[in-house]
Amino acid sequence: SKADDPTVAYAIRALKNGLTQNGYAVQEDGKMTCALVIEPKGLAAEAFEIDRQAEAITVRGGDATGVMYGVFSLVEQLDGPGSLKHIEPKSQSPELSFRAIKFNLPWNPYRNSPALFLHQETTRNLDFWRSFLDMMARNRFNTLTLWSLHPFHLMVRTDEFPEACPLSKEELAEWRQFWHRLFALAQERGIEPYLVNWNIFVSPAFAKAHDVAEYSIPGDHYGKGDTSAIIKRYNREVIAKVINTYPNLTGLGLSVGERMGGMTHAEREEWLLETIIAGMEAADRPVKLIHRAPFSAGNEAETITRQAIENKIDLQEPIRLPIKFNWSHGHSTPKLVHAHGGPLTDAYWSPQPKNYDIVWTVRNEDFFALRWGRPDFVRNHIATNHHDYVGGYIIGSETYIPAKDYFSKEDQRVSWDYAFQRQWLFYKLWGRLLYNPDTPDRVFKRAFTKRYGKESRGLFDAYRLVSRVPLRFASFNSSSWDFTLYSEGFLRTAGPPNGPHKGDPFISLEELIDQEPLEPGYLSIPEFVRRRQSNNKIGKEKTTPLELANRLDRDSKQALKLLAEMDIDRQTAAVFEAISIKAWAHLGRYFASKLRAGVALQTARATESKNPLQKARRHLKNGIHHWEKLVAVTQKHYKKMPLTHLGNDRFHWSLLTDEVRRDLEQLKVKPDQ
Repeated sequence: SKADDPTVAYAIRALKNGLTQNGYAVQEDGKMTCALVIEPKGLAAEAFEIDRQAEAITVRGGDATGVMYGVFSLVEQLDGPGSLKHIEPKSQSPELSFRAIKFNLPWNPYRNSPALFLHQETTRNLDFWRSFLDMMARNRFNTLTLWSLHPFHLMVRTDEFPEACPLSKEELAEWRQFWHRLFALAQERGIEPYLVNWNIFVSPAFAKAHDVAEYSIPGDHYGKGDTSAIIKRYNREVIAKVINTYPNLTGLGLSVGERMGGMTHAEREEWLLETIIAGMEAADRPVKLIHRAPFSAGNEAETITRQAIENKIDLQEPIRLPIKFNWSHGHSTPKLVHAHGGPLTDAYWSPQPKNYDIVWTVRNEDFFALRWGRPDFVRNHIATNHHDYVGGYIIGSETYIPAKDYFSKEDQRVSWDYAFQRQWLFYKLWGRLLYNPDTPDRVFKRAFTKRYGKESRGLFDAYRLVSRVPLRFASFNSSSWDFTLYSEGFLRTAGPPNGPHKGDPFISLEELIDQEPLEPGYLSIPEFVRRRQSNNKIGKEKTTPLELANRLDRDSKQALKLLAEMDIDRQTAAVFEAISIKAWAHLGRYFASKLRAGVALQTARATESKNPLQKARRHLKNGIHHWEKLVAVTQKHYKKMPLTHLGNDRFHWSLLTDEVRRDLEQLKVKPDQ
């Protein structure tokens, strides 16, 4: 039904391709038929049913997107491997209605970094976006959020402020064609595109022409903003024109933070109402809103924000209110310890929201090069945090764009074109489990088999084991904004919440000892030694540093054993999966050795005994061994990579070996010796 609907047409193409790839001839007069039917009254939005009766298969969807998901599920059964004669009836509906990816645009990006600018050519290529959006659709993501400080001057030229757009007529026409096609490609796949910007910015050309908001020229986002009348008029006009120009643009997102220094919470909301919201309301059609939670936690900010959304904003419901889960390091503990700015009160959800829902933003600033996949963490996260007031999740990074592969050395044979395809398991786990947390592990195991053959079956289980390494590392180390932690690099390039960073970005033994864990169930090294020395009983609800080290070792050893049992050495693509697993395993064992060394050193300080100090030396030497293994595993495949965390410096584990050895050289009973 509705074959002229773009999403249904896309589903039909996906069905034909899936049948052809599985050896079936697609013909109109074939013996077996497959019907795609939309039944909005019987099924929820995005839900589907697959029914098999004799020689007829029917895929029903609550809407066109549900039909598309049903087709994907049908083809997945064929990939199983299976056959049309043995298609199993199935029905599913979405657990969470908002399943989004955070994608930073390299034009007017949030940070000025070579690691972001190098994606400009790739992200202007619609072939990239077709591939990325195909991945999103198959993994059941339904929202694409595109982030930039101020992208509007690359989209329209306004009547009152034409000088804000620096493009020629021909250049603007090319950009407009790009945006139109991008948004249409998203809608075709059941994906709603949003533009999310920060405040308070204008285009660099506008800033120069009117001598206002000069911080917009370099993209400097900290400090006070220029709230002059001309900036308000420009923002209102450009937002309304963007909405009117691009009918496939679903909505906009706004931020309550950047360039709002010196403003009260009430003044910030008033600015938003008078500019962005006013521009949205002035448009010729209704649009949706993502209203990010203020970057200052506390009852006052939360109450003012809630009052503004519920009483002063009249846009399509539900309005989405994203909150950063554990600040910039969501891949840590699934317990909500704090948001951006500190611990939250219950003001956003008690009583139940009237016209909005909460969206957890799970940021990843912790692993860009190494691949990751632990379904248990995603399931646990959803189970722990899916309350009545939660509408969904936003998954993605701020300091990483998954477009151009700038990690892999050119002489390495690869089976992917773009960076996000290296992290295919990451996206598959988050997307599929946000849609249906009960999706069984066999679905992901089959994905490995389809890609690499039967010999690769153990890769999934190996990933499950080693993907705990960054989660445990980020749970043991206190962190807040982006640069306060980079788990795969063992780095802290900026200070923790309670003070400035000391010395090199690499986390030394002394700094590891000083850590106050993010996870409430973890004991810090000093607290553990203090309790043990005073014979203070440690309950099972607390994980000690030594228990954590044992778990890291156990999982890493088991993962390496699984790899050793697989015959994948001659399978180039599968070998790259093995590289990430081995790297995580050796990083995990390095972390374990360093935890033990920290306990031994702290014990030596508490007892003034030399024996624990000798233990610390042995553990550090063992850690050096595993770090060198990590370097050996990654050196052939990975370049020295640009990293936003490090400014213009490059990252590779080999560049940190001297810092790793320095722990042993500087081992002292007293830290100030």
